[in-house]
Amino acid sequence: MYFSLKLNCSVFSYLFCLMLFSQNSVFKYQTYQDKGKEMGYRILLPKKYDENKKYPLLLFLHGAGERGNDNNLQLTHGSNQFVSKTFRQNYPSIIIFPQCPKDGYWASATPVNDPLKFSYPKKPKENAILDLVEGILKTVRKEYSIDKKKIYVGGLSMGGMGTYEIVYRNPRLFAAAFAICGGANPKIARKIRRPSWRIDHGDADTVVPIKLSESMATSLENQKANVEFNTYKGVYHNSWDNVFADVSFLPWLFSQKK
Repeated sequence: MYFSLKLNCSVFSYLFCLMLFSQNSVFKYQTYQDKGKEMGYRILLPKKYDENKKYPLLLFLHGAGERGNDNNLQLTHGSNQFVSKTFRQNYPSIIIFPQCPKDGYWASATPVNDPLKFSYPKKPKENAILDLVEGILKTVRKEYSIDKKKIYVGGLSMGGMGTYEIVYRNPRLFAAAFAICGGANPKIARKIRRPSWRIDHGDADTVVPIKLSESMATSLENQKANVEFNTYKGVYHNSWDNVFADVSFLPWLFSQKK
């Protein structure tokens, strides 16, 4: 029994490493530096990038478990859907995966006593981590041919929280945004109402409570925003698995434009 379990774990680890290696082979390593600070990020270009064409741009913000400085771990969740042959044929795009440092956080969120409680500022403007992300966005938009009407952002957990915040800081930049098991202060809804939104959350989540997504969806709807809210019965914190398995997700995202 012990030998079989050990073998299975070894095989799983091997396959996981092969998957990451496959992703690494197409996502290019990049580093952004500004005023003595730096942030690693990975970028995926269309197979036949043509500077005379305009491409959609997607910024993906990972969760807290993928923080670090290896410029690799951030590809753990979500990146495989963008390297598939089908995606690259149907949606030639530029995809960015920055990596948040281990001691950083995408959003101005503060846990309050209990891991199921978070405190968010009413006006989340000061965030040195998102300053770097915005620097990356500016660099990519300058270096590559981007369709200004099709710039997207999304993320999971901590990245979902960061999604709300970066849209707040750049309310006219994005055509669409998706927040998976995230949260924010509902009072920011008016300022972030312009992009089309997709919000997803598992109702059994014991890390980030679903009520945070519920309140954001309701607040955005009250501001006449275009928002789709999906809940997953019995699903824990990994509701991103449900989102990435949804065949309507990518067509919805890449059909949005300003």
